[in-house]
Amino acid sequence: MRIAVLGAGAWGTALAIRLCTRHAPCRVVLWGRDAAHLDELAAERTNRRYLPDHPFPDSLRLTSALDAAVEHADLVVIAVPVAGLRGTLHAVAAGGRKPPLIWACKGFEMESARLPHQVVREAYPATPACGVLSGPSFAQEVASGLPTAMTLASFDEGFSQNIAAQLHGARLRVYSSRDVVGVETGGAVKNVISIAAGISDGMGFGHNARAALITRGLAEITRLGLRLGGSMETFLGLAGAGDLILTCTGDLSRNRQVGLALAAGRPLPDILRELGHIAEGVYTARAVARLSRELDVDMPITRAVSGVLHDGVPARLAVEALLSREPKREAC
Repeated sequence: MRIAVLGAGAWGTALAIRLCTRHAPCRVVLWGRDAAHLDELAAERTNRRYLPDHPFPDSLRLTSALDAAVEHADLVVIAVPVAGLRGTLHAVAAGGRKPPLIWACKGFEMESARLPHQVVREAYPATPACGVLSGPSFAQEVASGLPTAMTLASFDEGFSQNIAAQLHGARLRVYSSRDVVGVETGGAVKNVISIAAGISDGMGFGHNARAALITRGLAEITRLGLRLGGSMETFLGLAGAGDLILTCTGDLSRNRQVGLALAAGRPLPDILRELGHIAEGVYTARAVARLSRELDVDMPITRAVSGVLHDGVPARLAVEALLSREPKREAC
């Protein structure tokens, strides 16, 4: 199978490495838009900027020419941030050939509040078989070959089953699903809840508070996801609870790191500059908060995080406001 991975950040690089080294290796080409960065990767055979200490397999090809990357691909894997998804899709479509594709980005498009599959429908018209790859997965661990389980969802059940089977391996287990909306919602909103968990941890509120945030955060994800048409079982699975637990507790979580720094009183621009990676929750929070108001979905944690990030609300005041909410019956 010939695969083009589009996006030479940490996640795209990790997927390219893993797909090259699975038990039935694929022919993989990694594309990035920055030609100088790709030259650096080719010379050093590692992504020192985004994923150091993970040398490339000999079989991994690199290119900054998009047409060359997708020309003979049986499958395109888009691993750019959500903000770059629409432009990348336009560029692929402009080449004339439309190979099947999956996307591995997590979030809502900030300006439109659209999920990735909605962006795909608009920017990649007459879309062939396609789907979303998501689940609990840190790039460093995937690149290291540590066991990881993910979900591949598509409206075309045959496509999701076929591609999941081809990507599946002993260290990268891929399960198929038909619930594109649920998988995307879980992957997007968990990043916002992770920022809240980082704020809580940074303020020293302890493990009990973190567990409460994860649990109530999952309730928010589920409420929004069900309203958008997702399935309950998805939010209890890898792309829901699994991804949420990982990103709220793991030290490799960029969004949790943002929350920790906010709790310390650091300005957001400084945090993002020093992080050096995209923290999707920062951009997703505003879109989800707006969407929750439009759909009348109760999402107090998400709105509190959006207030801290974008409206100048001090982190401690936001947490105190959450803690002072009137008690009510626990429900999803």
